Amino acid sequence: MPKNTPAANREILEAALHGLELQRQKLDDQIAQVRSMLGRRVGRPPKGPHETGETARTGSRRRRTLSDEARKRIAAAQKKRWAAYRKTQSK
Repeated sequence: MPKNTPAANREILEAALHGLELQRQKLDDQIAQVRSMLGRRVGRPPKGPHETGETARTGSRRRRTLSDEARKRIAAAQKKRWAAYRKTQSK
């Protein structure tokens, strides 16, 4: 029984990738066909002009950060909830 070599593994993975890409193409064609039968675009329309640009895809919104005190309060509250949950489950 031959051992799997890195070259053989690569060939198998490339063949699998090619097969999956063909399946994806067939699915995309079928989806396009169904959408054309519906006669309209399926999905949520953009909310406004601010979502149509590059920033809508890259997620340029700033994330809010929590203070250490807030993190500790949230952690303590979650521990309290889990303790209450475990207490009711053990009965």
